[in-house]
Amino acid sequence: MSRSSNKKAVPGAKDALDRFKFEVANELGVPLSDGYNGNLTSKQNGSVGGYMVKKMIEAQEKKMAGK
Repeated sequence: MSRSSNKKAVPGAKDALDRFKFEVANELGVPLSDGYNGNLTSKQNGSVGGYMVKKMIEAQEKKMAGK
């Protein structure tokens, strides 16, 4: 029995973030596949996550600046 209290704040967010993750991995040349990715290095995985955060911050800053 799972007692996780994690609830989705935005129902479609997981799918959108997964698509975004694959888009970023493709841009960076990281061979991300659907499912298990244990063959990737920490550096590869970190670069995808870090670049995702960078792009999300840039998008939010543009939105806040009214652009």
